[in-house]
Amino acid sequence: MNRDSRVVWVVLLAGLLGALAVASAWWLPNMIAALSYAAESGQARAARESLAAGNPAEQWSQTFQQVAKAVRPSVVSITAVSRIRSAAPRRMPSPPFSPFPEEFRRFFGEDFDRFFFEMPMPEEFVQRGLGSGVIISEDGYILTNNHVVARADEVEVHLSDRRSFRARVVGTDDKTDLAVLKIEATSLVPAQLGDSDALEVGQWVLAIGSPFGLDQTVTAGIISAKGRANVGIADYEDFIQTDAAINPGNSGGPLVNLRGEVIGINTAIASRTGAFMGVGFAIPSNMAIAVKDAIIKIGRVERGWLGVSLQPLTEELAQSFGYSSTQGALISDVLPDQPGAKAGLQPGDIIVEFNARPIESANQLRNLVAATPPGTKVTIGVFRKGQRLTLQAVLTLRDDRLAAAGPRGQEFLGNLGLRVQPLTPEIAQQLDLPENERGVVVMQVEPGSLAAMAGIQPGDLIQAVGDRPVNSVADLREALQELSQGRGIRLQIRRGDARLFVFLRSGQ
Repeated sequence: MNRDSRVVWVVLLAGLLGALAVASAWWLPNMIAALSYAAESGQARAARESLAAGNPAEQWSQTFQQVAKAVRPSVVSITAVSRIRSAAPRRMPSPPFSPFPEEFRRFFGEDFDRFFFEMPMPEEFVQRGLGSGVIISEDGYILTNNHVVARADEVEVHLSDRRSFRARVVGTDDKTDLAVLKIEATSLVPAQLGDSDALEVGQWVLAIGSPFGLDQTVTAGIISAKGRANVGIADYEDFIQTDAAINPGNSGGPLVNLRGEVIGINTAIASRTGAFMGVGFAIPSNMAIAVKDAIIKIGRVERGWLGVSLQPLTEELAQSFGYSSTQGALISDVLPDQPGAKAGLQPGDIIVEFNARPIESANQLRNLVAATPPGTKVTIGVFRKGQRLTLQAVLTLRDDRLAAAGPRGQEFLGNLGLRVQPLTPEIAQQLDLPENERGVVVMQVEPGSLAAMAGIQPGDLIQAVGDRPVNSVADLREALQELSQGRGIRLQIRRGDARLFVFLRSGQ
């Protein structure tokens, strides 16, 4: 084969290889994609067959659907109408200087400002608020939040079938943020009220209501926590926390378990934007049941009163009393001639049981006492100086004036976040302090306060502010007034057998 023939063959072979490469570059990816799609198609057919045969997720979905259907006729939307009289004058006064360009005045005339500003103002305007509620009886009693209907002149209730009724406010309880309404209707479908004490964290729940006026909205979530207190919404707090979406308009609607039972009344959210951020709060059904029963029976809530001041039991305080747990409620003061004093309770007692129910916190005990009708004889388990005692008391009707007065001699220093009390012989003995010791005892420290950031703890004994000795609450208050928080405040405290200095400054 001569040289020219070899060149021709080489060129032909190179062309053939190039053509094959181009074809492969186009055909191979398509072939791979086709094989991949065929595999996905097979998986899709298998998945559809599996779904058609049933799966746990579908069963969960069907449960949610059944709960929503079961509760739907029991959930109502509420419109609260308030007529607000304006305190402003009937005409808006003209400003001293015209805010409009000179051209406006030349065109419209010199009286343009006066015409624009001195318009008649309405003496009354209407404000409408939206909320939710839950039917609790066939004859028209409805449970909702107090803040939904507070100060309303008219309340309208809208049922799931679009019927509307004018509602009467039977009674309200601002201390729990609950209210009971009544509409003139019959053969309604009341919701089943469940036992909120049986709830467990992690349990599935549904929130139903009218967020932003969108009635019969259902959202799902879990119980995130129980026994939330110190949220700042109501006087008596024992909230259920949930991540089921709750938004403005959900207030007063039910929180429902997967048996279709109402276990909470949705009340509020924790949010930096005003919209849902994953933290919602509901009033436990057991608290709501007690409140609605009292309102329906006598039109108001009467709460039991023991006449003692309670504070949380910290680890340090527990150890100072020789108590090996932080479960319980520490009595900081006993008011004279009240049920607690008559029963023999003393400051420094740790209440560990109330009517055979173990006490975990001061807030729990406070709620239990309040939920017990006045006149009830109760049994109280107490830890005192290493011994367990059982005392009996007859609760009286809570006197809000006595409750507001607070513990004798105690004072709250809001700028520091401290509640303090004079050192009495009883407290000195409880803290194992010498008889001649002087100072003011820290009873409570607010989280996030200046005192908390400086490390001050309940049970600390404040003995000096700067170079000035402190022998009373008045001494402490006067000494603090003489010092500037901008420059800082030095306190000398005694903690146990040790003395130490702490320094407080705003913004530290």
